[in-house]
Amino acid sequence: MTKIEKSERLKKLPPYLFVEIDKAKKRARDEGRDIIDLGVGDPDIPTPRFIIDAMNKAMRDPKTHRYALDQGMPEFRQAVAAWFKKRFNVVLNPENEIQPLIGSKEGIAHIPLAFVNPGDVVLVPDPCYPPYRSGTIFAEGEVLQMPLLEKNHFLPDLKAINHSILHKARMMFLNYPNNPTSATCDKKFFKDVVEFARKHNIIVCHDAAYSELAFDGFKPPSIFEVEGAKDVAIEFHSLSKTFNMTGWRIGFACGSPQLIEGLAKIKANIDSGVFSAIQMAAIVAMEKYDSHIRSLLKVYEERRDVLIEGLNAIGWNAQKPKATFYVWTKVPHRYTSATFAQALLEKADIIATPGNGFGAHGEGYIRMALTVDKRRIREAVDRIKKRLA
Repeated sequence: MTKIEKSERLKKLPPYLFVEIDKAKKRARDEGRDIIDLGVGDPDIPTPRFIIDAMNKAMRDPKTHRYALDQGMPEFRQAVAAWFKKRFNVVLNPENEIQPLIGSKEGIAHIPLAFVNPGDVVLVPDPCYPPYRSGTIFAEGEVLQMPLLEKNHFLPDLKAINHSILHKARMMFLNYPNNPTSATCDKKFFKDVVEFARKHNIIVCHDAAYSELAFDGFKPPSIFEVEGAKDVAIEFHSLSKTFNMTGWRIGFACGSPQLIEGLAKIKANIDSGVFSAIQMAAIVAMEKYDSHIRSLLKVYEERRDVLIEGLNAIGWNAQKPKATFYVWTKVPHRYTSATFAQALLEKADIIATPGNGFGAHGEGYIRMALTVDKRRIREAVDRIKKRLA
């Protein structure tokens, strides 16, 4: 039998965290156990009916059944530009500053292929969303960790980066509001990042997938609200969490025309664009953003409060996040991240994500997603109290 060897780049990849979680969840459910899933951040709330209706109408038009344009529909790019101006007061040129994506994950994973050469250094936060690392590995770049520490409010310390190798640094990934820590940043931080990037000739890739999931009146900024950001940055947005469209796979990148052009060239050689009917449904989603987002945030804010208040009532010290639908909190002293996640599953039938799965600096933490209803969250807290005391 022919021996088939995986490529070296595949061998360098760690097991994909959420695949492993899905396997554990499937085993538990196959055993007939009542699992409360606070693991993968996949909204339990259905896609709004007005988006489904728009998709249904678009699918009936034969013109949507053909290959989509690589650049996406002009109408979609114009809708993105209009939404961005209204939301961030930033003007984007629909012709060369917006690129539709098959979900923001796809664009994030592909952007290193456009600009990173073998041996180039990519600055990656730790802990982080795994595709920042895997995309770098596929491009044969070298990952340099930027620790996200609680004492620094889970922001990278730019001054602590090894300046002796910055001449090799080509790219930096950032993500605020942050997954997994739920940390946020302000425009001052983005200003410092832009100055740093311009000084060292580094491309900034900002993942803004959670920019719309924020509470208590907080409005997360775009990096493009900072002067000069378009010289160095590209920002990734997703409709997945904002409109409960995770399975639809649509998002967009925006910013520097040179960076958009590079990403577009990679995509032109890899995929054939986003299904036009999905783009048409996404246009309607963005047009009705204001009426939709208020009710969505109310649901997550209530769930957040139930989980935080419940955990703290049983002796935890969980902090209330200002954004995302994640709670990032320290595990009890006698556990590691992995052993506590295992104990939650084995003793309480709860799936949560161990912090070290996002990187070494996630050790000692666990991430819980607010993707079940309040009743199930209360039940999860009750199980923790009774079974893990």
